[in-house]
Amino acid sequence: MMLPRRWKIFLLVAFISLAADQATKVWARHALPAKPAIANVDCSTDVVDKIRDAHCAGTAVPVIGGYWDWRLSMNPGSAFGLFSSQNGARIFLSLVGIGAVIGMLWMLRKSRLDQKVLHYALALVAGGAIGNLVDRIYFGVVTDFVSWHYHDHVWPTFNVADVVLVVGVGLMFIDSQKENKREKAAKAEKMKKAKQDGLVKDLRAE
Repeated sequence: MMLPRRWKIFLLVAFISLAADQATKVWARHALPAKPAIANVDCSTDVVDKIRDAHCAGTAVPVIGGYWDWRLSMNPGSAFGLFSSQNGARIFLSLVGIGAVIGMLWMLRKSRLDQKVLHYALALVAGGAIGNLVDRIYFGVVTDFVSWHYHDHVWPTFNVADVVLVVGVGLMFIDSQKENKREKAAKAEKMKKAKQDGLVKDLRAE
């Protein structure tokens, strides 16, 4: 049986998002340097555990001087470092990630065929959620490596999955606005037809 087009879009976009996220994280863990945070620590091996345990720290590699660096970081929290200090974050956020993917599948199933923006949005959110979920289950932390800063302001370090999630949520907002306009137009058209059929009295005509 052939999959409906919306499911094909969902699976393709989610897979591409997941693959891009995991590939860049593998690159970051193997290519980006780390330095000892405490004396006599070798940061060339087991870098995930050593950064997670604060025995090592990622070293900034400038991409655009003064604005953008690569810097390896292990985040026990959610996107952009949120909830990183809470106990039980790994279990809680893993459950949230699984719930998010299930929610995206449910929304896709309920969506209309013409809601193409929503189909892409759901796929991006699912792909990003799975990307960080894989890290959290396998390593206990999420690999982050993009560091943006401007003067004294430094944004929380993030990864491709975080970007994909933000874009997906943005597209969901756009779809919701389109749906609101569609519903208002449909109600207005329904009211207009009711008035033409004499089912509703138009007080303005009196």
